[in-house]
Amino acid sequence: MKIKNILPPTSQRVFMRTDPKINAEIRNHTIRTLNIFKNCNETEISERIRMLNQEWDIERVLEASAAALMLVSSYLGIKTSKLCFLITGTIGAFMVQHALQGWCPPLSLVRKWGVRTAEEIHAEKTALKIMRGDFFDDYSTAVDVLNMAEK
Repeated sequence: MKIKNILPPTSQRVFMRTDPKINAEIRNHTIRTLNIFKNCNETEISERIRMLNQEWDIERVLEASAAALMLVSSYLGIKTSKLCFLITGTIGAFMVQHALQGWCPPLSLVRKWGVRTAEEIHAEKTALKIMRGDFFDDYSTAVDVLNMAEK
């Protein structure tokens, strides 16, 4: 087995480990949203981009959930039964697996809820910026191009 199959590229690991039907649903939802905004004015598109900047990606959702569960199970381990520490260890193992392979047990459920990867969110933002007309100017330096990409 090749190492790239065991450790997929960071930007693609969640996408590669998600059911293709779920990936298609998420993409189709993004397309529907873009269709809504294709005839909107600059202010409305800018507001959508601001909203996307606040959207939690899959990594943040999984990290926050795992951390909360680990805190609760650690507390229960101290206060009640040492067996609760098995939950803490299991969650930690799942997070290592997710970091390396892009999969963990709650991934399918969270993706079904429509939680997107950072790349999926970024793709929508870029499409909106194209619609808004951000990329029609002539840029003379790499700094100008980077500034526009960061906008």
